[in-house]
Amino acid sequence: MKFLKYIVTCFVMMASLSGCQKTQKLSITNVSYDPTRELYSAYNKQFIHYYQKTYHQAVTVVQSHGGSGKQALEVDNGLKGDVVSLAVQSDVDTLMKSGLIKQGYIHHYPHQSAPYTSTIVFLVRKGNPKKIHDWQDLTKKNVGVITPNPKTSGGARWNYLAAWYAFEKQGLRVTQIKKQMKALYHNVLVLDSGSRASTTTFCENGEGDVLITWENEAYLTMKENPGDYEMIIPSASILCQPTVALVDEVVKEKGTRKVANVYIKHLYSASAQRLIAQNYYRPVNKTIYQKQRATHQSHTIKKLTKRWIVDDLSMTTIDHFGGWAKATKVHFQDGGYFDEIYK
Repeated sequence: MKFLKYIVTCFVMMASLSGCQKTQKLSITNVSYDPTRELYSAYNKQFIHYYQKTYHQAVTVVQSHGGSGKQALEVDNGLKGDVVSLAVQSDVDTLMKSGLIKQGYIHHYPHQSAPYTSTIVFLVRKGNPKKIHDWQDLTKKNVGVITPNPKTSGGARWNYLAAWYAFEKQGLRVTQIKKQMKALYHNVLVLDSGSRASTTTFCENGEGDVLITWENEAYLTMKENPGDYEMIIPSASILCQPTVALVDEVVKEKGTRKVANVYIKHLYSASAQRLIAQNYYRPVNKTIYQKQRATHQSHTIKKLTKRWIVDDLSMTTIDHFGGWAKATKVHFQDGGYFDEIYK
């Protein structure tokens, strides 16, 4: 009888443990760059609901934000990010080189593992007092420019390359482009560590006449401060392709590969793409993109409209600079063009 009682007790304990395992929540961490805070706050809620409904398992998502380069360094130094969604591919390459992410990650998801894009624009104060309309205006005397530091911020690198391309389109040689870039960066009042910090400097601290920033960041600022700012779309810019990837060594250690993989794949779903567009990132879904494309392509945006994507400008890509490895070596490594320009 005692033996039978022991067997029953063991069965109850095992059933209890099994029940705990079934109800135990999964948890993943998405390490991202600054201006995605609002996007991922909304997306994580959508994903948690989707994963529960589809896989009948609860999951929590922890977010980490900062300058893209700094975030890559944090993961490299031990931050357990299951997923990285960084501003530039070169920051993900850093983690690949250290062995945390497998080679070929850029081909693991559609559109070179970029589920949304953006571009670089200007944010100016109401009425555009300094009459800023294009990159050349940022080189004028008495124009205070706010942009982050390319040494720590992925957004800052996009800003820099967009400016370089714009001056190049004028037919200038490298030495002449450097001169224009030097004049632009001579006007920079503060080099913050990340894009969101630069927004704070411009908006909350009231410094500068123009903020060079992500398109989505400019729209979000206008949404939060109706009538205080205007967005200027320059004649030339760059297509920004933020990169997402699984951190292979972390998901292997934590046993979270499946959920982290679904987390990234779901970014390409129609529901997530609509959410991406609502947060002023350019969706890669062509149908949803066209629904957001502005019918009147004005380059001065004074108020928000439903159809907000303006694309009648000359827009290059990172391929124009030979890819991120070459662009980083030429422009951003110690002793590169940026150091030469900014010294």
